[in-house]
Amino acid sequence: MSAPDWLTDTKVSYDTVADSYSDITREAFAKTPLLRGVLALFAEAAREVGGPVADIGCGPGLITAHLRGLGLDAFGVDLSPRMVEIARRDHPGVRFDVGSMTDLDLEDGSVGGVLAFYSVIHVPDAEVPRVFAHFHRVLRPGGVVMLGFHVGDRVRLKTEGYGGHPMSLHVHRRPVERVAGWLRDAGFSVEAQVLLGPDEDVPGGMLIARTPTGT
Repeated sequence: MSAPDWLTDTKVSYDTVADSYSDITREAFAKTPLLRGVLALFAEAAREVGGPVADIGCGPGLITAHLRGLGLDAFGVDLSPRMVEIARRDHPGVRFDVGSMTDLDLEDGSVGGVLAFYSVIHVPDAEVPRVFAHFHRVLRPGGVVMLGFHVGDRVRLKTEGYGGHPMSLHVHRRPVERVAGWLRDAGFSVEAQVLLGPDEDVPGGMLIARTPTGT
């Protein structure tokens, strides 16, 4: 079965901008201590669960490597083969796989944490429950998921991106409450929510949630 158009558009777009994206995001991440602080919260929670941590939509592997620096056994999965090539080049010895969050090729209960860091922003609303169901499936009892996303209530078509290269994909801005509701519907318990840059045009939403412990 062929991939839906939005998945194909996302893969092609990020293959196109991968090299520029890697350089731009590296510089931006170095200037965002609050973002690193929220990732540290996730790392602490995932460390308590134990086991590997999957960075879904890992791009060039910058955040995956950061999580490993925080003591996690992190690996990355991305839809874009070019992104995975760059991740493997820049972070040798770290596992990076090509894959889709809509059909996540991981065993049930195989990871202690899932990070989806601004990687669900291209997923249509109708597909989000399926993605969150996969996150829930692959997590151990008590496992932790953290989402990062653009806050708002609109969808726009992105036709040009990183480095001025052409792209063709939709970017979703969503209210925190809507994303939290999808997590609860998938069986998660929401434990924390953070709003970064609330006075900016597009704030960043962060949600940390957990699967039932089974006890």
